[in-house]
Amino acid sequence: EENAKLKYRLNILRKSLLEEKKKSSKSMININSQLQEIFGTAIRAAYPELQNAPLAVTPSQQPKFGDYQCNSAMAMTQMLKTMDKKVSPRGIALVQAFINVHLHKDFISKQLSKLLVNGVQPIVEERKKVVVDFSSPNIAKEMHVGHLRSTIIGDSICRLFEFVGHDVLRLNHLGDWGTQFGMLIAHLQDKFPDYYQCVVQLQNKNPDIITAWNLICEVSRKEFQKIYDCLDISIIDRGESFYQDRMVQVVKEFESKGLVEVDEGRKIVFAPGCTVPLTIQKSDGGFTYDTSDLAALKQRLQEEKADMIIYVIDSGQSIHMQTIFAAGHMIGWYDPKVTRIEHAGFGVVLGEDKKKFKTRSGDTVRLIDLLEEGLKRSMEKLNEKGRDKVLTPEELTAAQTSVAFGCIKYADLSHNRMNDYIFSFDKMLDDRGNTAAYLLYAYTRIRSIARLANISDEELHKAAKEILDHEKEWKLARCILRFPEILQKNLEDLLLHTLCDYLYELATIFTEFYDNCYCVEKDRQTGQIVKVNMSRLLLCDATAAVMAKGFDILGIKPVQ
Repeated sequence: EENAKLKYRLNILRKSLLEEKKKSSKSMININSQLQEIFGTAIRAAYPELQNAPLAVTPSQQPKFGDYQCNSAMAMTQMLKTMDKKVSPRGIALVQAFINVHLHKDFISKQLSKLLVNGVQPIVEERKKVVVDFSSPNIAKEMHVGHLRSTIIGDSICRLFEFVGHDVLRLNHLGDWGTQFGMLIAHLQDKFPDYYQCVVQLQNKNPDIITAWNLICEVSRKEFQKIYDCLDISIIDRGESFYQDRMVQVVKEFESKGLVEVDEGRKIVFAPGCTVPLTIQKSDGGFTYDTSDLAALKQRLQEEKADMIIYVIDSGQSIHMQTIFAAGHMIGWYDPKVTRIEHAGFGVVLGEDKKKFKTRSGDTVRLIDLLEEGLKRSMEKLNEKGRDKVLTPEELTAAQTSVAFGCIKYADLSHNRMNDYIFSFDKMLDDRGNTAAYLLYAYTRIRSIARLANISDEELHKAAKEILDHEKEWKLARCILRFPEILQKNLEDLLLHTLCDYLYELATIFTEFYDNCYCVEKDRQTGQIVKVNMSRLLLCDATAAVMAKGFDILGIKPVQ
C-alpha cells in the first residue's frame, strides 16, 4: 500500500518536472521524440520481456487518423511470435493505449507563441567537439566542379551542428605536399637549372625552398578564397604538410605494436575486416595518402579532442576511409561506441547527357566559370521577370547573388547525397517545383504580407494567440512545429535533402493556407485595408522564421 502511494507521488513529481522543463526552455519541442518517450515507456511496461522493442512514431498521412501514429504493433507481434507468445496486433494496440495521437489545439498554439517570442531556438544538445573535413582541393591545381559537392555539403553539415550548439572545427585538408610539387619543381628544374635538388631540399625543409613552396601555396589559396567568398564559406586551411612530422611517429607506433608487415620493401598494415592493406611507407622511404590520413585521424582525436569526425569525401573513397577508421580503432586511438567517426560520401555531378560533367571540349569544368555562368543566368532570369524595373541596382545585385548561388547549393543539397545528380541551370532556376528559386520567391512573398498589412514585428508579437480554427491553419501549424524532428534526423543521418523536402512541403502548405484563409482583406473598390487577421499573420511570421533558419543551415541567403 505504501509502495502504491509512493509510485503515485513519483508520477506526479515526474509530470511536474516535465512541465517545468517545458516552461523554462526557450527551445522548440521535438514532438516526435517526446511521443517516442511516452510510447517507449508504455511498451516496456506492457512487454518487459521484449528487448529493444521496435519504436515507430510517424506523422499521420491522413487527418482522420490524428496527427501522429505509433506503428509498432505489427513488428512487436512478429517478435512475440518468435518467442512463442500468441497475441494480435489489435491486442497490442489496446495495451499501448493510443495508436493514433491527436495534438491538443492549446498545446500547438503555445508552441507557436514560444517560437514567435524566442525565435527558432534549437534543442540544445550536450556541447561536443565536431571536426568536419570538407572541400580539400589540391594546391597548384584549380578547383573544379568535382569540388563543388564536398564544399556545399560540408558547409551545410557544419552549419547544422553549429546551430544545435556544438563546437565545430571546419578543416580544409589541402593537397599541399607530394607529387604535384615534385612535378612543378621538376618543370622549374628544366626551365631553370638552378632549381636542381629542389625536391630533396623541400623534404629537408631548406628555408629558401620552403619560402618558394609557401609562395606557390599562397597563389592557390587566393584563388580558392575567391570561390569560398562567393559561396559564403568559412574554412581553416590545414593541408597534408601539417602532418609531415606526425607521419614518422605514426609509422613508429604501428611498428612498435607489431602491426606492420613488409611487402617488397613497402611497410603495410592490414586492418580488421578490410581486404586492401594500407601502405604507410613506400620502399623509397616516402609516405603516402594512407600515412597522412592516419596522422590526421590521430591528431584530430588526440590533440583536437574530437567527439565526432565527419569526412565529406566522394563515395569512391569509401573503402579507403573505412580502412583508415578500422586501423585507427585497431591501434586503440578511439572506441566507436564513444566517438562517432563517419564518412559522409556523395555521388558525382553529371551533365545533362548523364555523363560526367565536362566542357564541350571535354575538359573538367572550372568551378569559378560555373559560378560566373550562374550569376549571368540569374540576372537574365531576373530581367526576364521585369525585376530590373522595380528593384534598385543594389537590390538587383543582392537578388542576383541570392538566386545564383542559392540555386546552385539547393540543387545539390535537395538530392540524396549518396546518388549522382544532373547539373542543369534551366532546372535549378525554374521558379516552379522543388527549387531554391521557388522557395526564395515564396519566402519573399510571405515577408511582404506583414509589410502589406503595415504591422510591425512588435505589434504582431503582442497580438492575440493563434486560433487555428480553419483546417488549413491547423495543417500549417503542425508542419511548422515538425522542424526540430527534421533537424534531429539530419543530425543522425547527415542527409540534408530531407530538410529541403521539408522546406518545400512547408512552402506548399503555406500556399494552400494563403489561398484559403484571408490574412489581409481589402476593399475591392478603393484597395484600402478593411481587416487584418492577426492570428493568421502570426502563422505567416512563424512560417517565414522557420524558412529563414532552414535557408541559413543550407547556406542560402534570402532577400526581403
